[in-house]
Amino acid sequence: MTLIDIEGVKKIYDLGAEKIHALDGVSLKIERGEYIAIMGPSGSGKSTIMNILGCLDTPTSGSYYFEDEEVSKMDDNQLAGIRNEKIGFVFQTFNLLPRISSLQNVELPLIYGGVSLESRRERAELVLERVGLGDRMNHKPNELSGGQRQRVAIARALANEPSIILADEPTGNLDSKTGEEIMVLFNEIHEAGNTIILVTHEEYIAENAHRIIRLHDGLIASDEVVRMHTMN
Repeated sequence: MTLIDIEGVKKIYDLGAEKIHALDGVSLKIERGEYIAIMGPSGSGKSTIMNILGCLDTPTSGSYYFEDEEVSKMDDNQLAGIRNEKIGFVFQTFNLLPRISSLQNVELPLIYGGVSLESRRERAELVLERVGLGDRMNHKPNELSGGQRQRVAIARALANEPSIILADEPTGNLDSKTGEEIMVLFNEIHEAGNTIILVTHEEYIAENAHRIIRLHDGLIASDEVVRMHTMN
């Protein structure tokens, strides 16, 4: 089943005297259950395509369908709904609130989604157990290692049972050993049935994916299936 279908997507940033063509007519289909890495040099458009896929930004032209809904024409409130209900985000910088516990950080998207206190507490505890942090639920981010903070961020991304996980350089702030442990966790999440799209500049990170898309100057330079995935 096609989860994402973008056709002829362009993104132009108007900087007054200069126009930046960040994406120059990208077409892409992503099936449910895929594990995809997006790679490319700085300025290739990989952050822009991630922002559009994550409904954080909209195309200048072209179409974007997510689960057969045309999100390229949605307003800000509709996009916010898609982001909260359908997409789990994992960022390089973790983006955790420093003054609250791991459990409370994981509960945040559930609060925005209107989930009751009892249900959200139960679900947050469940996903923290799943990422191996059952004994760190009441710790604040400054009481955790970098790898543990990223695990909290991954648990938060999983909390709303999203259609897709978008990970932007998820190992960028971690040492290589911790980064490899985080990638093992992503592999387990994919094997459990989640669709994953990650942006990375590291070849060894991209090798975890089943399909690697390389961008160059706002265009897809290559789109290669490196090994088949099995649908769960």
